[in-house]
Amino acid sequence: MKVEFAPLNVPLARRLQTAAVLQWVLSFLLLAEVCIGVIVVWIIYNYWFLYVPYLTWLYFDWHTPEQGGRRSNWVRNWTVWRYFKDYFPIHLIKTQDLDPTHNYIFGFHPHGVLVAGAFGNFCTNYSDFKKLFPGFTAYLQMLPFCFGCPLFREYLMSVGAVSVSKKSVSYVLSKEGGGNISVIVLGGAEESLEAHPGKFTLFIRQRKGFIKIALTHGAYLVPVFSFGENELFKQVNNPEGSWLRTVQEKLQKIMGFTLPLFHARGVFQYSFGLMPYRIPIHTVVGRPIPVHQTQHPTLEQIDELHQTYMEELRILFEEHKGKYGIPEHKTLIFK
Repeated sequence: MKVEFAPLNVPLARRLQTAAVLQWVLSFLLLAEVCIGVIVVWIIYNYWFLYVPYLTWLYFDWHTPEQGGRRSNWVRNWTVWRYFKDYFPIHLIKTQDLDPTHNYIFGFHPHGVLVAGAFGNFCTNYSDFKKLFPGFTAYLQMLPFCFGCPLFREYLMSVGAVSVSKKSVSYVLSKEGGGNISVIVLGGAEESLEAHPGKFTLFIRQRKGFIKIALTHGAYLVPVFSFGENELFKQVNNPEGSWLRTVQEKLQKIMGFTLPLFHARGVFQYSFGLMPYRIPIHTVVGRPIPVHQTQHPTLEQIDELHQTYMEELRILFEEHKGKYGIPEHKTLIFK
């Protein structure tokens, strides 16, 4: 394989963008393990004055990720996030105004490998979110096990992430007077295994829990499609039925998550590495679907609203795919 090296005369801004994305990738892949290692070191070397206060506080703070989290504008304003956004770059596009007196569920698609679009748009203060949606607060809902990791949970909550448990989503959508947005990556870990360039396979047909909770709270539904998300990385070929896919699916069932075997470019060369490609991400927020509050929705009501949501998601994709270089014959595949 011929290795293509990065030129030496790269502008400083591009170097900083690369460094910002590198730390983001490493934080997703290694930060949790590092945080656990820190706690273990504290215990092994009996730094009781560190681990006793922290673990005591953790005991009383355990449910915070299900109660709106603890975001920090100081962390969300770190300059590193501006360089992170500009690396791809990441864009947020609004198609229709939202009423701030309502709460909303943003169904984010596709998952991609590391959900860069969702993080860049909803977990930092450098996106256009506040300008496009004034009066709203967005909460990126993540797998609950992420918040069981000491120290790492503090980092996640500081950028505005919270648990995706039913209790947590209900807390976000229960705000009196509206103005809250629950951002849920509906395809989950299962969909990440389909995150290949040029593919648009979404795991949505059996995902109905968000529909029920939307009906229960009267939260409006909004489909969101992030064009470019699946183009950031390549994956080792893992078709359904292959030994690799079988192992990945078993890990997902046991652990609740799985990690695709992905690769893209490197820091100093463009041929191989774990850095995502510099491909623009356009996250398009679709039209809101009004939802009438129903405390005890029937299966028929859930199925009807679920079908409406899938139709709106397909319309959103078809209306905008041409603007972002997707061939006319490409369409969404729902699983």
